[in-house]
Amino acid sequence: MHTINKYTKFIPYLYFLSVIVYWFTTLNKSEGLSAYPILLFAIPFLWQLIKPNRKLNFSLGIVFVCLSSYLILAYLFNVLNIIYWTETSKNLLFYGGVLVVINFVMSLWMIRNSIRKEF
Repeated sequence: MHTINKYTKFIPYLYFLSVIVYWFTTLNKSEGLSAYPILLFAIPFLWQLIKPNRKLNFSLGIVFVCLSSYLILAYLFNVLNIIYWTETSKNLLFYGGVLVVINFVMSLWMIRNSIRKEF
């Protein structure tokens, strides 16, 4: 059980790395060479796996909590019909809903990791 607790702190970084790799491979099929700058987003998460830094961890957590909160507000506006959405954007909101919730949870997990005494 101790080994599981030891490695659970790396789950958010592995999640975000997997999302970045998926995003890269999807765009690389259609865009080609212009998809490679997406891999730059993976550098901070790889750095956290190799050499954890509490300040970088907290910064990443806050940034992704803000982005996820913004997308959650878009869902609330959709539910309340405050903004008119096209059918295409409604489909995007529906399919991205799970991703937004998981991003929010993983971001909170990263903030929790940075607040802990041991990292």
